[in-house]
Amino acid sequence: MNILLFLIIVLVFIVGIGLLNERVFHLQSDIALILFSLIIALVLLAVRNFSSLESLNSFIDKLGDFGFEEYLMDGVLCFMLFAGASKVNMSKFKQNIRPISLLALLTTVISSVFYGVLFYLVSLLFKLPLDLTACILLGCVVSPTDPIAATGILNKIGLSKNVCSIIENESLFNDGTGVTLFIFVRSLITKSSQANFFVLFLKEILGAIAVALVFSFLFFSLLKLTRDPIKYILISLLNVSLVYIVCEHLGFSGVIASVVCGMYFSYSFSKIQRRVEVIDEKDFYKDFWEILESILNAVLFVMIALLVLNIKLSSYALLLVPVAIIAIVLSRGFGVFVSSLLTGRKMPGNYSLKEYVTLMTWSALKGGLSLALALGTKEYLPENVYLIFMNVTYVTIFFTVLVQGLTIKKVYFSLEKHKAERLKGER
Repeated sequence: MNILLFLIIVLVFIVGIGLLNERVFHLQSDIALILFSLIIALVLLAVRNFSSLESLNSFIDKLGDFGFEEYLMDGVLCFMLFAGASKVNMSKFKQNIRPISLLALLTTVISSVFYGVLFYLVSLLFKLPLDLTACILLGCVVSPTDPIAATGILNKIGLSKNVCSIIENESLFNDGTGVTLFIFVRSLITKSSQANFFVLFLKEILGAIAVALVFSFLFFSLLKLTRDPIKYILISLLNVSLVYIVCEHLGFSGVIASVVCGMYFSYSFSKIQRRVEVIDEKDFYKDFWEILESILNAVLFVMIALLVLNIKLSSYALLLVPVAIIAIVLSRGFGVFVSSLLTGRKMPGNYSLKEYVTLMTWSALKGGLSLALALGTKEYLPENVYLIFMNVTYVTIFFTVLVQGLTIKKVYFSLEKHKAERLKGER
């Protein structure tokens, strides 16, 4: 399909659904977009199944086969991560560095392995064609929380800045852990030569941080030579895209590198704030990245829904729906619980252990990165196993974004009420 035609169709979805939601439904905008895009995709799927018009069926097929993995992983991901990281509140980040680190590192690993063990037990019980390694690989696909979904949805529903800081920063950093573990487990399945997990992890993370800091320092030094705010934008675009490409080529985490670039530029801009206010008095730089993030988020959510047109149902689909939902909630909750025990006696936000685990479990949304990882398994997994991966990933994404995303506000305020009553009783 022509790129321009596909873009027009996506824009029709974004504008049409946005206006409909604004006038009628009043849902959070990103949730409304993915929900109604999914409904439209299911209608198109039904039309394709019952239509005898080859041209129409071919057009619908092309809508769902536009190269999602390439678009995200080889295209816009670095810009979306940079935009999200640019908004990181550094004081909040430093204040919550311990829980953020534990959630991003320990919780992701524990959740992935625990998910894999749970799914393997189900596989043994119902004779699914999955061994333990494949089940853990599936855990690596669905366990990392998605920074795009987190920054695009959770920040708009009224959560406190402290809570948002922990959720967003964990989401920005835990993908590096998830992807590294995914690469390691994948190497066990494909029997490719890879170092052990800890060596691979250190290489991916430390290498990404080093490359990002060196390039960002050089490009920000270049940025300070100009008084043109448009060049600020161009230099930041060049920096993050070049860093992402270099890191991916060297075997480092482009995801982590993009986040570090965004945080470095944000921190460095704060150091020359007065100069920037004079040069960029209309906030071109800040507005550009906010607008770009909003547009790319919207396009991504529509593409996630349209990919349903290209997904086949596994013969185990009816079993996979409840298993995927239960496994993701239990594994995330267990991972958060273990890391919380190491956080310290005092939980962030004055929450009790139970309140904190509940909030961090229910706010863990999944999104495009999980889908891209699942799509990448097609090359080396048997077709029946690949279908299980895709079905489970889709169920997980839609459950966390639609169900958890729509209810997290109520859960948050319910926990706040419970916390207030508890603190009042402790006085």
